[in-house]
Amino acid sequence: MQQKYIGQPVSRVDGEAKVTGSAKYAAEFNVPKLRYGYVVNSTIAKGKIIKINLERAMAVQGVIKIYTHENRPSTAWLSFNYADMDAPPGKPFVPMHNNKIVYNGQPIAMIVAETFEQARYAASLVTVEYDKEEHESDLHAHLTEARLPKKGLATLLKPGPPKPKGEAEKIYEASPVKAAGTFVHGIEHHNPMEMFASTVVYEGEKKLTIFDKTQGTINCQLYVANVFGLPFKNVRVISHYVGGAFGSGLRPQYQLFLAVMASLDLKKSVRLSMNRHQMFTFGHRPATVQKTKFGANDVGKIQAINHESIGETSQFEDYTEIVVNWANMLYPSPNTKLQYKLKPLDVASPMDMRAPGGATGLHAVEVTIDELAYQAKMDPVDFRLLNYTDMDQTTEKPYSSKELKECFKQAADKFGWKNRNPEPRSMRRNHKLIGWGIATGIWEAMQLPTRAEAVLTADGKLTVSSATSDFGTGTYTVMAQIAADCMGMDLADVSFKLGDSDMPFAPISGGSFTAASTGTAVQAACLGLRKKLLKKAQKMVAAFTEAEFDDIDFTDSGLHLKNNSGPPLSYREIVAATKEKTLKSKNMGWPNAMKQRKFTRATHSAVFVEVEVDEDFGIVKVTRMVTAVAAGKILNPKTARSQILGGMVWGISKALREESVMDHRFGKFMNDSLAEYHLPVNADINDLEVIFVEEDDKIVNDLGIKGLGEIGLVAVPPAIANAVFHATGKRVNDLPITMDKVMDYASPLV
Repeated sequence: MQQKYIGQPVSRVDGEAKVTGSAKYAAEFNVPKLRYGYVVNSTIAKGKIIKINLERAMAVQGVIKIYTHENRPSTAWLSFNYADMDAPPGKPFVPMHNNKIVYNGQPIAMIVAETFEQARYAASLVTVEYDKEEHESDLHAHLTEARLPKKGLATLLKPGPPKPKGEAEKIYEASPVKAAGTFVHGIEHHNPMEMFASTVVYEGEKKLTIFDKTQGTINCQLYVANVFGLPFKNVRVISHYVGGAFGSGLRPQYQLFLAVMASLDLKKSVRLSMNRHQMFTFGHRPATVQKTKFGANDVGKIQAINHESIGETSQFEDYTEIVVNWANMLYPSPNTKLQYKLKPLDVASPMDMRAPGGATGLHAVEVTIDELAYQAKMDPVDFRLLNYTDMDQTTEKPYSSKELKECFKQAADKFGWKNRNPEPRSMRRNHKLIGWGIATGIWEAMQLPTRAEAVLTADGKLTVSSATSDFGTGTYTVMAQIAADCMGMDLADVSFKLGDSDMPFAPISGGSFTAASTGTAVQAACLGLRKKLLKKAQKMVAAFTEAEFDDIDFTDSGLHLKNNSGPPLSYREIVAATKEKTLKSKNMGWPNAMKQRKFTRATHSAVFVEVEVDEDFGIVKVTRMVTAVAAGKILNPKTARSQILGGMVWGISKALREESVMDHRFGKFMNDSLAEYHLPVNADINDLEVIFVEEDDKIVNDLGIKGLGEIGLVAVPPAIANAVFHATGKRVNDLPITMDKVMDYASPLV
């Protein structure tokens, strides 16, 4: 396969639609006689509803119906557990199932009216009488009550920690070089620009078309069909454009359930949108407390790794993350003890948020490694290289590829690491302390079975489709690039379509596996199309009659016989000769299990950060950052760079800004708006550089693709934390690192 477009910085093919406003999102589709819903949320964290007073709301002009647990239509018999690809073990939350309150903010009523404004106003008139119960929402107050997670299907994608090896505690205590720490991560919320919305178009008895904000159209189709007892073919979910998601769209959110429920009951089209405050009333990155104890011998070789983590979950589901497994994958140690526990609280179920578990666990790992390097009186880069491994200790398998050493080399050279003074508090610029820090990143390179269809028409145009999603990552563009190269066509003649459950099967899009999964499916569909083209050509032209597949070059939109000066046969001629005037191929892209089973597959990164710390006020500013990434074949350096830059910005946010603050007296998030949920702005972002290290990996898949969604984030928070230590001599392990925490440590800044 020629690679004319793969690896080139092609601009986003969907860019014009987005910047001109022609791209439509879930709440923007105009539907005749549309009804509007608005949700009322609970104001207590635990208890029962005694009475919902609806009289004033029902009297509002335009109100059609108000749904509560008392009049909610029944659902199908099938358990909600089997209606969601991403559901953790337990019993998924069912909106308005009964009068029980299980977390603050849960939906307890929905007004449906002729206009959005009428529904919103009516919702403000609803009052609720509760029987309150004592609730538990503070993880730190209940750490001793944590337990092991329950087993379930989710364990296949999120394996627990490996069994202990050796005598990690004993060897740690005896180690001449040791480092330990307690790491606190608060709750974070996704807060994409596009808020959750569902526009449900009632097409007739038991038939719906749904415009939904989601990272999985087929997942939502399965959810709606199973929960409401509808034939799968009668439920179509469309999500052509997604205004950010970061994992929040992996599971169907409650607005989808409620909008479908109302539409089926009223036999009308219904739209239900969340407001920004309601974006804080479902899943989030969970609060987590970690403890580490790493030991090394007198030459710096790690000989003991202890890492334990306690995360929060809801009272009804066991949401888990891979938090404590990473050190075992990066640093070989003969003695390891890794433990992961959960504490159920009266909160909504947490859910996947960009780099779930990795962004949490690697912070603790890489800060502890940094401290261990200081204790060993070694350069942090040299210390990591001394403890480098090409084997995954967890699986006892080699990595399919690992160019991490080259990541360190190229990033260190670009950053100027050799000019670093290793002594904390030794570097200054005017009245600011300067700190340099580094960290290693790792994320699994997964691939899931995915189907795609390729359709070639007589005008020489190719359309490839799959039900996968593009929530800003560039999937539209890179899949068109793959298809163009597979078929030897101009990119202008190729289009890729996605985000429709009527299209070929695709799993939820997340976990950095979409490019590899969908890309392999696109390649398979194009390969199938090439075989069909040859079969047709063999019947049309004598020169091709005896030709084998390997005798053909598929270039310039035609079939060319190798080592033959005869004229090519164009795709147009072949397709025009068919009865249907189209040629189609639908194929499944499968992971090559026989190749992959002997290897661990992962992406790697090295992040170098410079910070300025104001000596009087403890304000931390990231002044520059270099990230080097080894992620197999880079399909499009332009969109790939944007992915990594986004992760770097988010890493700054996680390290220094982002935090959902709960008042545990009420179990309620108090900063549930973008005015008070602090995020970086343009003035916070300075010099960011991205390096893609060349990495050839034919084990992960034939295209050599590894994902980029998570690897850009995971190492940034620890690199910033390590830079803060180098600047101040203080370890601030409680994220985010705000000025009060920097100033509040025992050794003063001045």
